[in-house]
Amino acid sequence: MLINRRQALQLGLAAFTGITATSLTKTIHSNDNPKRNFRVVGQSPLRKRAVARGFLSGAAGNYPTLSTDAALRNLFAQECSILVPENELKWDTLRPAIDKFDFSKGDWLAKFASTHRMYFRGHTLVWDQALPGWFKEKVNHQNAENILVEHITTTVKHYAGKVHSWDVVNEAIAIPYSNRPDGLHPGAWLELLGDGYIDLAFRTAAAADPKAMLVYNDRWLDYDTPRDNAQRAAVLKLLERFKSMGTPVQALGIQAHLDGSETRFNPRKLRTFLRDVASLGYKILITELDVVDKKLPVDIARRDRLVARAYEDYLSVVLDEKAVIAVLTWGLSDRATWHSNYNPRPDRAPVRPLPFDSNLKRKLGWNAMARAFDKAPKR
Repeated sequence: MLINRRQALQLGLAAFTGITATSLTKTIHSNDNPKRNFRVVGQSPLRKRAVARGFLSGAAGNYPTLSTDAALRNLFAQECSILVPENELKWDTLRPAIDKFDFSKGDWLAKFASTHRMYFRGHTLVWDQALPGWFKEKVNHQNAENILVEHITTTVKHYAGKVHSWDVVNEAIAIPYSNRPDGLHPGAWLELLGDGYIDLAFRTAAAADPKAMLVYNDRWLDYDTPRDNAQRAAVLKLLERFKSMGTPVQALGIQAHLDGSETRFNPRKLRTFLRDVASLGYKILITELDVVDKKLPVDIARRDRLVARAYEDYLSVVLDEKAVIAVLTWGLSDRATWHSNYNPRPDRAPVRPLPFDSNLKRKLGWNAMARAFDKAPKR
């Protein structure tokens, strides 16, 4: 049975590796350093700290919360230099019928970004998930290419000149769920169009808006685990294939949904991967950063400290690579995070995966990000 990204995150890395609850508790305890210093200099928001080092900092937001929550809107305006819609440009929201597009919510977010001098990202043009209900009934081998080309062309032209970058294809590789040598995900687009759908999508997007940065976005690229090691190798091969085919891809997006309980973080391997990507001429964006706290202690001080450790350790490595041009968290405040629904804690305590708490106050995770930003080499 295939499982999707959210289900995989719910299962957690322990399900793939056989880590026991007892051993996990021991590793978390050994990884927690109460004396670790997360002190920051000054009160500048993240967007200013990032811009000072030559990259963008932002977050994902959604229409339901930002259109109704003035305090959260103000926080986004203060902290973010780039905004990406969580759901508003996915197929199931954007295309309610095969012959109808609804850009209203995406347009609201684009205007909000412009008003507050933020760049605007597009997410996502091609993905095997978040497809509308009509898709399975109405899309087949005969019309799939026309429908895909129409969707990309219409959407990208609608936002031409307003979008910094597009996640053109999202999660095309699915280690360990693929039985193909290239690791491609056995989803709808591969089944309908074969592996050429990826090249087709990028060429179509490039034709619709030659100025937007076109990004291949994927997950499971962060840790020294069998799954992540294989995923990195497969993604690198796909990027090499893009180069050989002349596919118009300018950047790799790394989702970075981190696990606060995961201790198999190998800075050397991650740096090597980033360097290999950059050596091919690609820019890199961290597109969906957050830290799952599902398995961390309930004590808020300990939990926030472990989440902050994950943020700082990861970003300190990633930002050493000058090809990294943007860091976006998937949400900004614990008040509005997808993990509340998809990665709830077994003890039912509120999750705390983001740099601001539910009262919009800075947490140690914010400090950790600020520290990593301040220490990053200038681009």
